[in-house]
Amino acid sequence: MTELGEVLRAWRDRLGPGDVGLPPGRGRRAVGLRREEVAMLAGVSLEYLVRLEQGRARHPSASLLAALARTLRLTDDERDHLYRAGGVAVPSRGVVPQHVLPGVQRIVDRLGDVPLAVHTAAWDVVLWNPLWAAITGDPRERQGLDRNVAWRHFTEARGVIDFDEQHAEQFADDLAADLREAAGRYPDDPGLARLITRLRDESPDFARRWGRAHVARHRSSRKTATSTPVGPIRLDCDVLTVPGSDLRIVVYTAAPGTEDASKLELLAVTGVQAVSAAASPVNASGTSA
Repeated sequence: MTELGEVLRAWRDRLGPGDVGLPPGRGRRAVGLRREEVAMLAGVSLEYLVRLEQGRARHPSASLLAALARTLRLTDDERDHLYRAGGVAVPSRGVVPQHVLPGVQRIVDRLGDVPLAVHTAAWDVVLWNPLWAAITGDPRERQGLDRNVAWRHFTEARGVIDFDEQHAEQFADDLAADLREAAGRYPDDPGLARLITRLRDESPDFARRWGRAHVARHRSSRKTATSTPVGPIRLDCDVLTVPGSDLRIVVYTAAPGTEDASKLELLAVTGVQAVSAAASPVNASGTSA
């Protein structure tokens, strides 16, 4: 067995179903998570995961290792070792971090009663819960730039989230300013550079706001989810930054005792059932092998 196979097996064995938001089930003989559970959560084929653990698969991709690191709740140091064991360069500090730390995973696991998603500094969604998917649409149905908040906001004619005029202006300004700040912190990230170039080329609105050279971070806004099964829901949006990782946890809430709060509670029951079966917290890797 290779070093990669050994650490994958060891890290899989130290987790139980409850640690990753799965039901415990009955008659479990294996210690830790089953291979099929890891494969499902990471979006990798079971056959390929078996080959990795047995040392029969070589040269895994960086995206696959990133998905396994999130699924196995690895620390930054463990993630880096996984990359080295897989023969992949560890992400540099000049690149937007995408690794979701175990504490952030636990927050998503526990807060199933509010719509919640985790985004990178470039505003790519990397993790979400079923209620978020019920509010905004399932991110698994989107690929590439279509999973990026800024791209969708500046290039789509109409989304599933609306703003009043004041909040729409502030949100758009904040997104452009936020991306400028991220570009300064992560000058070596090619994906972020391509995103900004395409937005400047294809969205006159973004180009105008970018030209102001404003630097800031988006922190809060008021929105209306317009396309839910229970009708429009007016929501407060708050953005929490994870210290040491630059990830953003975006949380939607409704004021207690309001009709919007009642709709959100109803959606937590009816809407989540319509979201596809793996309704525990989901990573956005879309990895397959």
